[in-house]
Formats: sequence, structure tokens, C-alpha cells
Amino acid sequence: MQDKIKNIKSSPVIKRYSGNPVLSWKDVPYHATLTYNAGVTRFAGKYVMVFRNDYGSFEDKRQDGTNLGLAYSNDGLNWDVMPKPIVVLEGENIKRVYDPRLTVIEDRCYICFAVDLIGGGVCGGIAVTDDLENFEVLNLTTPDNRNLVLFPERVGGRYIRLERPFSRYGRDEIDRFDLWISRSPDMRYWGDSELMLKAGDVPFANDKIGPGAPPVKTPQGWLVIFHAVHTDPDIVPNGWYGDWRKRYMCGVMLLDLEDPRKIIGFSRKPLLFPEASYEISGGMRNNVLFPTGVILEDSGEVKIYYGAADTTQCLATADVGDLLELCEKI
Repeated sequence: MQDKIKNIKSSPVIKRYSGNPVLSWKDVPYHATLTYNAGVTRFAGKYVMVFRNDYGSFEDKRQDGTNLGLAYSNDGLNWDVMPKPIVVLEGENIKRVYDPRLTVIEDRCYICFAVDLIGGGVCGGIAVTDDLENFEVLNLTTPDNRNLVLFPERVGGRYIRLERPFSRYGRDEIDRFDLWISRSPDMRYWGDSELMLKAGDVPFANDKIGPGAPPVKTPQGWLVIFHAVHTDPDIVPNGWYGDWRKRYMCGVMLLDLEDPRKIIGFSRKPLLFPEASYEISGGMRNNVLFPTGVILEDSGEVKIYYGAADTTQCLATADVGDLLELCEKI
């Protein structure tokens, strides 16, 4: 496995945007240090991005806090950041809200997010908004769960989400976090949960996997870009953390339209592998690609937005037909 990972490259069907990053701290009109892991969708006639903003000092390798920024675009490439952060959730037990994902369902914009709790623990949350200013929180998971992403329509009359619970017990205190699926009649109460894909079932992951961007509907099935993590002792740490030896990649799979529990296609090689300079160096955590938003254009082009090195927001594109071909039938 170690030798194989060293020879892996991104799929040849992927093209990185020449103007990367599409968003960095330089584009934010308030205190910003790391701007990444953004949810992206089309809503009310615009491309919309809600991004994670960690503010502090890059030179001192210090994070002082986190908020969520809002940006709009006419083309999905050039973004205008609004003058102040948005507030999705507040409370005396809330330490921070981060890693947003956006999905439009029945003309309303839903935002999934992670919540760090004061005293410890991580929850996943879901809120809904009609104006990206006022948010109604519909659901908070119990600890520990995160990386929630919603399907853009009901399936069999129920809402569907992918998620990554991460128990710290029962697995010899190693990660080995897996991808799960849950259902809801009303977006508030979730259950009927099932393990969907194990980390050990992904050939290019030896650490953990989980949802990345919300699924996209195609005639062939639900196209899903997920994240996969490989720990490599040979990585030379050069970010903020001297013990960071993980490599985050993007994988792709295809789910059955009528029963999304069923994986009907799966690529046994990564879709995106950290290679570009802004992915492997100069960041807070290098060798990291984290998929956070996918938009299928009418032309068949797929825009894949991803966080790079936990520092900036970047973009790659591919043809939807090429992505579907990568998903080998299983």
C-alpha cells in the first residue's frame, strides 16, 4: 500500500482551474487567515459560497477563532465576499461553527455544518434559510458526528443525508471512521441509519473516509465526491504541525437513484490527489484536498470545489460523462 500510494496521481479527467485559489484570505474584507472548506451551490439566480474563515496569525501559526463568510458569484469563478460574516448558530455551549455544506431542496437553501462544543464533543447541524441572513436550525446530532451532506431532493418521500460518525472507542483508538447514510421524514428527526462504506473498502485510504460534497443527480445515479485519508510516515511535515503525516484525497462513487444505500459504481483510484503547489506546501496542513461543493452545469461540466492545504478554496473541473465512466460497476 505504501509503495502504491507514492505512484498515484489525480485522474487525467480532472482539470485544475488555472486561477486557483478561487478564494483566499486576501479576498475577505474582515480579519481572515485561512479561508477554505466552503459549501457552494446555485441559489436565487446566483452562485453562492459559504466558507470557513479561521482568523489569527499565519506567521505565528495561531488560530484565534472561526466564523462563516458569505460570497456570491455570477460565474462560479470570481467571488464577491459580503462585508461581514453570517451567524448560523449561537449558544453558551457553542465553541465554533465551521465546515459548511450547501444544498438547495425545493427552492430553499439548507446548510449543514460542524459544531465544536465547549467542554468537548463535535455535532453535525442542519439549518435552512431563504435569504442567507436568517437561519432556522432544524437538527443537531449527538456527539460525535460531522461531515453531514444532504441529497438535493427527497427519495421515497424522505430526506437523505450522508454523514461520518466517529466513535473514539472500540477500534483500538485509531481513526477508521466510515461513511453512513440516514433518513428523515421532516429534516428534524433522523434515523434508519446504516453503514454504507467502510474505510477499509477504499483501496487508497488506510485511515478514514467520509462525505465531502453533497450528491449530484444524474440519469445514471447519484454522483458522490467523498474524502479519503491515507497516513504516510514518509511525509515530511512542513505545515503548522510537526507531526502531520496525513494525505487527504477525493474519491468518486455512484449510488442507485431509487435506493441510495446501494453503491452501483466506484472508482478504485483517487479522483483528486494532492499535487499542485498550493495543495502540498505553504499551508496550515499540507497534502490536503477536501471536496466541499459540486455543481453540474447544463453543459455537462462538473465544478468541484475543494479546500486546499486547509488554507484556501480551490476549483477543479471534469466532464460528467468522464466521472461516470470512472465509477466501475460493482
